[in-house]
Amino acid sequence: MEKKSIKDIERLLVGIKSENDPFLLSIREDQRKGVQTLLKRWEKKRLETQQLLEQFEEMKKYERPLWDKGCRYIAGIDEVGRGPLAGPVVAAAVILPEDFHLPGLTDSKKLSAQKREHFFRYVKEHAISYGIGIIDSREIDQVNIYEATKLAMVQAVKDLHHTPEHLLIDAMKLDLDIEQTSIIKGDATSISIAAASVLAKETRDTYMKNLAKEFPDYGFDKNMGYGTPEHLLALQETGVTREHRQSFSPVKEMVD
Repeated sequence: MEKKSIKDIERLLVGIKSENDPFLLSIREDQRKGVQTLLKRWEKKRLETQQLLEQFEEMKKYERPLWDKGCRYIAGIDEVGRGPLAGPVVAAAVILPEDFHLPGLTDSKKLSAQKREHFFRYVKEHAISYGIGIIDSREIDQVNIYEATKLAMVQAVKDLHHTPEHLLIDAMKLDLDIEQTSIIKGDATSISIAAASVLAKETRDTYMKNLAKEFPDYGFDKNMGYGTPEHLLALQETGVTREHRQSFSPVKEMVD
């Protein structure tokens, strides 16, 4: 029987999921170097896929007991933008269905820009509900960043189309009459908080990229308002904008 070309084998391997697949077993005997390379690549990808599935299941450990008790509307909450010198702090709240499936979902900072954008669209499409809260730099200056972060989170919860029965929050407690669980590093250990992390970051990044068109000197599309050398130089040469947080150093010293 004529051996399949390496190109044909590569194409057929794409659709194989089980290591007991008859075709996979048959080509294990093929000693061609190209075939063995394809096999190793397939096995590596299968292992990575399995690890992502296991990680995703582990990240349901906070949601699962609540679902088992009949709690349907569990909102994961996270924020982004506490540290920058410019721009708002943004929070998101997300309620996911029990059958939500997105292996690879984790803390938005650990995702590539391309994957984060894909996850952003997927979460919005498949979530039961999601809400966004945005607190601008002026209000941050008035109340301090910690209080502004809580305000953004409360705003995000109130933006949901369903009233949550339970909140899962990344290391925070909110002044809301809803049962809450505060979780350290929640964006890496809860699928609901991780989903909120993705929505918050993509929303804020888009805001900062649009801001860069109005204020091109500061590099907001790249630094997202953080105090990079380019940003600090622009502050010295061009000055402070309305989007800068005047309660943050070194902006504070420039306006005093």
